Amino acid sequence: MSDDRIFSDSRSVSALLKQIKEVARGIPATVTFMEVCGTHTHAIGAAGLRRLLPEKIRLVSGPGCPVCVTPVGFLDRAEALAALPETVICTFGDLYRVPSSRGSLERAAAEGCSIQIVYSPRDALEIAAQHPQKRVIFLAVGFETTTPGIVATLAEAEERQLRNFMILPGNKIIPPALEALADDPELRLHGFILPGHVSVITGSDFYSFLASRFHLPAVVTGFTPADILRCVLELCRQVAEGEAKVVNHYGRVVTAKGNGVAQDLVKRYMEPADADWRGLGPIPGSGLALRKEWVHRDALEIPVPLPKTKEPEGCRCGDVLKGLIDPPECHLFNKGCSPDHPVGACMVSSEGSCAAWHRHERRVS
Repeated sequence: MSDDRIFSDSRSVSALLKQIKEVARGIPATVTFMEVCGTHTHAIGAAGLRRLLPEKIRLVSGPGCPVCVTPVGFLDRAEALAALPETVICTFGDLYRVPSSRGSLERAAAEGCSIQIVYSPRDALEIAAQHPQKRVIFLAVGFETTTPGIVATLAEAEERQLRNFMILPGNKIIPPALEALADDPELRLHGFILPGHVSVITGSDFYSFLASRFHLPAVVTGFTPADILRCVLELCRQVAEGEAKVVNHYGRVVTAKGNGVAQDLVKRYMEPADADWRGLGPIPGSGLALRKEWVHRDALEIPVPLPKTKEPEGCRCGDVLKGLIDPPECHLFNKGCSPDHPVGACMVSSEGSCAAWHRHERRVS
């Protein structure tokens, strides 16, 4: 059987579940593993894996949805920029409906601001090329996976001398957030399910600090049910044997060192900076800022009036993003907050934990 068939074969899934139950017998108490990536959260929900695992194995969501961890202040600034004359804001669709202090980008568009949903930063660049009299600002949100595409667009803007194209930097780096979570005694995590997409760029060696500094097992894995169960099995085995290693179980696309070309491209345009995360707060060195030589592309340099930041009332997205609660433990879940009428970012984004639970797991919540 080929590798691809193994990862989608029901017999492989059944065999892995049997092995997990056997290993779990050697674990004395409940263990909590965090799935860092929002796509993993959706894959786990879609396959019903939480219900199939032994009760002593708890999977919690983490901060791996880039839209969800984008703070309200970023959205406030984007709305303020959108209100400037001859300015077009370009954004991915998920960010469009996330509540801000005053409303949302969707509401700003309804009030007459020029806001366009795009599918890539290059779409925004083409809008800039078609409207040279306007200032086009792309809302740069995402993790290591998304950032190379954004800086490649900046490189193209330089090459084509499109001076009216800018970005509002909101990109973040995953390892500092993992460090903050691993160091938080309130969470009591026993291991991490590491993000497959991000790891394609960073490589698996990037996470070695989790084992060496925090003695936490961590596994890079893919997105099929068998991928995730292999990861859980490895985490359980390490916990049962008192080990802590970073293991790459997604070797068909992730290498130890990652994509060096993409890493070098990002370093040419961006440098680490402090960043604020929804739910996690400010984390030193967890963001990316444009280097000084590219300041003419930086929309943060444009002065705009900003409102006092206001979080959605009653929303517990922050606790969901830290793994402190499961989405149904928020009193707004599936009541005042739903995909049709979202209160918090985690219900808006396609990678959000609340959206995943609403879609796949609310009948068992």
